[in-house]
Amino acid sequence: MEGIESILENLVAKQDICYMSSVDSHGFPNTRAMLKPRVRHGVKEFFLATNTSSHKVAIYRNNPKACLYFCDPKFYRGVMFKGNVEVIEDSAMKRLLWEESDTIFYEGVNDPDYCVLKFTSISATYYRDYQTTEVKI
Repeated sequence: MEGIESILENLVAKQDICYMSSVDSHGFPNTRAMLKPRVRHGVKEFFLATNTSSHKVAIYRNNPKACLYFCDPKFYRGVMFKGNVEVIEDSAMKRLLWEESDTIFYEGVNDPDYCVLKFTSISATYYRDYQTTEVKI
């Protein structure tokens, strides 16, 4: 059997969306659908593009704890990564993630409302066949 990290990487790579959760200032979870990460380093680091002015960015600036969830509904399996988010406004990182289709949302790669969320995994829980597997990343 292939290693668990390879299984998780394969599941993540096949999904077009993910769900990202934060913890607001009142201690409540906030979950939203996001387009899949544009850059990924295995299952340790995920880089997603978003609006600097969004509510989630304000939450992450205050509390970086987060979850990132990928689900394969066809086979009823998924993986939840726990970790921390860093809001990145560095020009080089923004250019790395930039796609021409982003002009629908932003005025360009230097738009101050365009930023990158870097999610760094600490652990993962893999859900499959009504069982869970805990993974330290």
